[in-house]
Amino acid sequence: MHHVEHVDDGRASFSSIDFSEEPTETIVAWEENDAENPYNWPSLTKSRILATAVMLILNSTMGSALPSNAIPFIAAEWGITDRFQKVLPISVYLIGMSWLLLQHYPGYVMGPILWGPLSEQYGRKRLSVGTFALFSISTLACALAPTWSSFLGFRLLAGVFASAPLAVVTGIIADIYNDPRIRGRSMGIFMVSTVFGPLLAPIISGFCTTSIGWRWAFWIALIYAGITMIALLFMPETFSPVLLLRRAQSLRRANPTSTSRIIAPHELEAKTPKELITVVLTRPVRMILFEPIVNTSCAYLALCYAIFYMSFEAYPIIFQGVYNLSPGLCGLTYLSIGAGSLLALPVFFLYDNILSRARQRNASWTHQEEYRRLPLACIGGPMFVISLFWLGWTSREDVHMFIPLLAGIPFGLGFMCVFQALLNYLTDAYEIFAASAHAASSTTRSLLATVLPLAAGPMFGRLGISGACSVLGGASLIMCVVPFFFLWQGDRIRANSGFCIALRERKEEMARRVEEQHARERLHLERQSRIQKKITGETWATSSCDEEGESCRLGGLKDKEAPVGVLERIEESASESASGSGSASSEPVPVVVLVEDIVIKQDV
Repeated sequence: MHHVEHVDDGRASFSSIDFSEEPTETIVAWEENDAENPYNWPSLTKSRILATAVMLILNSTMGSALPSNAIPFIAAEWGITDRFQKVLPISVYLIGMSWLLLQHYPGYVMGPILWGPLSEQYGRKRLSVGTFALFSISTLACALAPTWSSFLGFRLLAGVFASAPLAVVTGIIADIYNDPRIRGRSMGIFMVSTVFGPLLAPIISGFCTTSIGWRWAFWIALIYAGITMIALLFMPETFSPVLLLRRAQSLRRANPTSTSRIIAPHELEAKTPKELITVVLTRPVRMILFEPIVNTSCAYLALCYAIFYMSFEAYPIIFQGVYNLSPGLCGLTYLSIGAGSLLALPVFFLYDNILSRARQRNASWTHQEEYRRLPLACIGGPMFVISLFWLGWTSREDVHMFIPLLAGIPFGLGFMCVFQALLNYLTDAYEIFAASAHAASSTTRSLLATVLPLAAGPMFGRLGISGACSVLGGASLIMCVVPFFFLWQGDRIRANSGFCIALRERKEEMARRVEEQHARERLHLERQSRIQKKITGETWATSSCDEEGESCRLGGLKDKEAPVGVLERIEESASESASGSGSASSEPVPVVVLVEDIVIKQDV
C-alpha cells in the first residue's frame, strides 16, 4: 500500500510518502568461483578430507572382520560350542542388529537407513563425529566385555555406529568433487579401503590371539580409532545445503533490520518431525521398493558382498582344513584378494583415459550416462564368476596351495570393478540423494552378508569345497547380467524414475528462483539509475536514523524506506500534493524520499 499525505509544519509544505510492502525473499546461493563452495576448495583441502574419509572407512570395515581368526579363542573362553553362535560376532556387526534381537524386533531400523538421510538433513561432519565417537566407545566395550552375550551386544552397537561412514563417505566425495572423472577416481580409493579393512583384520586377530590375546585385537583397533578421531575433528563440513544455511544465518545476524528475508535453499525444504520420519528417513526404503536402478543394483552388490564375507568362513576351511596353515598364516592368504583390489585402480584410471579421449573425439557412445561407469562392471562380473570356480575346483590336497591362493587376485579385481561401477552409477544418477541410495545399498548387502555366512559351514560340509563354490559362482553368473541390462535400458529407467524426475525439478526450481532474484537485483539497479538521472538538485546522506533503523528524520519529517517498485511515482505524488496545497506554480515544494540510506531533496 502506498499512502501519500500532505503535511504543513508552519514553515514549509512537505509531501510525506508512506510506503508499505511485503518483505522480499533473498535466496542464498553460491557465486561463481565462490571460495566457500566445496567444489572450489583447494586440492590439498580436498585430499585431506578424502584421507580422513578413507580412515573412517578403514575403521568401519576393519571392525567387521576383526574377530574372524579370534573366534575359536573367544568361544573357548566362554564355552561356546554351537556352530551358528560362532558366526554371530561378525554377523551382528554387519547387519547392525543382534541375531537374537531379530527374532523379537523384526522391524528394527538398521544404521545405514538412519545415517544416510540424516546426513542429508543435518550435514556430514556433525553426524560423523557423533557416530564415530560412539563406535569407539563400543570398540572399547568389546575389549572389556565380561561375557559372550555382552560381547555380542557391544558388537551390535559397534556395527550400528560403524555403518555411518559407509552411507556418508560417498556423499562427502560427491560434495567436494564435481568433476565426474576425479570423483570416479576418488570412489576407487574409497572402494579399495572398503576391501582392505576386512582383509587387514584377520591378520591382526590371527597374530594377536596366538601371542598377546584376542582382546588386544580390539585395543589395536581402538588406538587407530583415536588417531582417526583427531583427523575427523579437523575435517570441515562439506554438505553444500548446510553450508549455505550457515551463510544465510550469518547474513541474518549481520543484517537484523533488513526488510529482505534472507533464506537458504535448505530452509525452503524444512521438515517437521513428522515429515522427517515419513519422508527423509523412509527415503532409502522407498528407493529400494520403487527405484529399479537401486533395487537391482542392491541385489547384485549384496550377493557380491555376502560372498566376500563368506570368504572369512571359507578360507579357514580351505587353507587351515586342507593345507594345515596356522591362524596367522591363514590371515595372510587374504592378501591375494587385496592384491587384486589394488590392481583394480590402474584399470579404473585406464578406462578413465579411454573415456576422456572418446569424449574429445565426440564418440556417440559417450553421450549415454551409463557408459561412463558400467563397462567396468561388465568386465568385473565375469572375472568374479571365474575366480569362484577357480577357487572351488583347485582346492585339493594334490594341488599346491598357491594355485587356489592365486584365485584371490581375479576375485578382488572383479569385486572391485563391480562395486566401483555400480556405486559410482548410483552417485551420478541420484546426486544429492546419493547418501540415501548408498544407505539402501549398504543395508541390503549387510543383510545378505549376515545370512549367507550362517550357511557357509553346512554348505561346504554337504556340498564340499568345489560344490559350494560352484553354487556361488552360478548365482554370480546370473546376476552379472545387471550392468549389461543397464547399458541397454538405463537411460529409459532414469527418465521414468521418480527420484530422478524430482531431482531435475528441484534443479529447475532453484535455478528459476535464483534467476528471479538476479532479475530483481538488475531491476533495482536500473531504477536507481533512472532516479539519479531524473532528480536534480541537492542530495545528501543522513545519519539521523532511529535505533531500529526503520526510519530517518529531517526537520521533523519521518519517511519509511521506499521499496522497489514505487520509486518512479515520487515525482507524480509530489506534483499532486503540491497542487492540492494551492502552490503548485509559485512556491517550490521540497519532497523528501528515503532511498536505502540516502535522503534525496528535490525542489519541484
